[in-house]
Amino acid sequence: MNAGAWRLVGVVVLVGCSVFSTWKVDAWRYGKQLADLNLAHQSDLTAIGNAANTQTRQALEKQQAAEQARADNDAKATKEKASDLAENERLRRAADDSARRLRIAGSCSAGGGDVSGTTSTASLGNAVTIELAPTAGRTVFDIRAGIIADQAALRGLQRYVQEVCR
Repeated sequence: MNAGAWRLVGVVVLVGCSVFSTWKVDAWRYGKQLADLNLAHQSDLTAIGNAANTQTRQALEKQQAAEQARADNDAKATKEKASDLAENERLRRAADDSARRLRIAGSCSAGGGDVSGTTSTASLGNAVTIELAPTAGRTVFDIRAGIIADQAALRGLQRYVQEVCR
């Protein structure tokens, strides 16, 4: 081989070494960049996971507090209803035992259009009380028990809306 061929081989080897070293340096640099990006990605995933766990825990705590408030509200409404129904039953028994009578205060006015002006002398008059028959009294207490149950349900729902659904 002559000197020109050796020079060409030298140049090719030099260019090859230069290309290889450039490629190797770039590979190291890109490897470091990829490692840094991977680390940042893992850090972001950890932060997102921690935030999700915190939000989940807060949502569960809020749900448990709402369930506890609902249970407390329900217990209070049930106790009030039971107390009111017990009082109604006590009054019903007293009326059934003739210990008490169910009376309704009423008045009748001839000029109001309720009763004609030509009523007989055997009228009710004004501000008298009317005593109900025992079966009518039981019916009144049955109606009252329904009213108590309805009012207890309404109070419970209003308390639920005011305290739990806030």
